[in-house]
Amino acid sequence: MDMFLYMDLNTYVHRLDPRTKLLLMFLSFAVGVMYKNIVMLVAALVLVLIYGGMGHILSNLKRIKVVLIMITLFSVVIWSIAQSGETRFLIFTLEGVLYGIMIAIKTNLMIVAGMVFLSTTKIEEIAEGLVKIKVPYRGAFAFSTAIRLVPMIVATSYTIIQAQKSRGLDLESGSLFEKIKKYVPLMIPTLVSVIRGTNVFSMALESKGFGYSNNRSNFLQLKMSGHDYLMMLIGLTIVAVASYLKFDPTAYNTLINLFPWGDFA
Repeated sequence: MDMFLYMDLNTYVHRLDPRTKLLLMFLSFAVGVMYKNIVMLVAALVLVLIYGGMGHILSNLKRIKVVLIMITLFSVVIWSIAQSGETRFLIFTLEGVLYGIMIAIKTNLMIVAGMVFLSTTKIEEIAEGLVKIKVPYRGAFAFSTAIRLVPMIVATSYTIIQAQKSRGLDLESGSLFEKIKKYVPLMIPTLVSVIRGTNVFSMALESKGFGYSNNRSNFLQLKMSGHDYLMMLIGLTIVAVASYLKFDPTAYNTLINLFPWGDFA
């Protein structure tokens, strides 16, 4: 069972420099944080999906669909109750439903943007890209290691669960509380395996002289191309237009008049 999001393909997006893809991801985050308008957030999400489609990695959305659906449902239900409004049905309000949809789109936009980045960028490229933008190597290595370890922990727990099932452990029957009680003891071997793996990993780093010198050589050599500068220009232009529409009163009022619903600025 492959727990890593990265898809080894030879597409336009995969060939972009990791610094370019990192910038595009943060620009997507910026638009998500900047706006509380459903129309603008949907437009940003569509652009991110088009970008992901260029990399042929949208099939990875199936792997996080449960997370996206649960975030959407949780947001809509909670905010439809918590948000006040004039149009009320029992304990729910229409304004709350729209606000919950807006929050869900905002959150899912950032998750999908991160998924596209991880699906098109190798972990080694992420570490080297961070170093190229003057992030200390130890910090870049720690960040890339965290990305690598999370899927490994999930894979370890999955292997332990399958091993216990093969020994006759029934994890399917019973109530929800009983199922949770059955899963709790499985955390111990998972934790032990993670600690053992971390210890071996630290010894491997020490044996290779990690951190001995600040000047490191790297087999992977990154170089910006014209395609990278083009994508960076497109991304910065989109964010500049979005910022103008947001912070210029006349432009923002025009936007609200065109789409009078779903704005919570």
